[in-house]
Amino acid sequence: MYISMKKEKRMHAPTHTQCFLEEASKIAQLIDAEKIEAMVQSLVTLREDKGRLFLLGVGGSAANCSHAVNDFRKICNIEAYCPVDNVSELTARTNDEGWETVFSSWLQTSRANSKDAILVLSVGGGDLEKNISPNIVRALQEAKARNMKIFGIIGRDGGYTKQVGDVVVVIPSINADHITPHAEAFQGVIWHCIVSHPLLKAKPCKWESATKVA
Repeated sequence: MYISMKKEKRMHAPTHTQCFLEEASKIAQLIDAEKIEAMVQSLVTLREDKGRLFLLGVGGSAANCSHAVNDFRKICNIEAYCPVDNVSELTARTNDEGWETVFSSWLQTSRANSKDAILVLSVGGGDLEKNISPNIVRALQEAKARNMKIFGIIGRDGGYTKQVGDVVVVIPSINADHITPHAEAFQGVIWHCIVSHPLLKAKPCKWESATKVA
């Protein structure tokens, strides 16, 4: 009887996929929508002032930065850049100057100024004490010195980005085993929400415009 009950329990236990998607649903409900709206308003001002948006991230977040740059430029008419799109410069700076300053020195060469802003995409937001993403921390220090606006879409507790940022959306962590995948996935959800916002969206996306024509 006991063995049969255990077997039945296993048969009805939710799968990893069901649990993961349920977590994603809960996270979507918990995200601070007002913070996203505030970021949209700030980005509208950035565009009106002809400021530039510099996106910073490492690992999977770096790939998200590259994708997001495309969307901000093509859909929103915002001049946007990220250092990982130039692998030659990124690796040269890493090799010659060090990983910790690779983003801050890039901002210096870009002559970033008070009209410009940084958008950090990161799981942890940077932490010097734990030596996690020190390059992001140094870049944020450089940005503060240049009076730049600081935005972030961050996981966990937001780290250093949350401490110094002007508008930072923190993706809630509801399962310690899935912090990274949910944080990186919801970076995409949030920036796509931003670029499709009526106040920012300047051009239609291909499939939506094709559907309307049909």
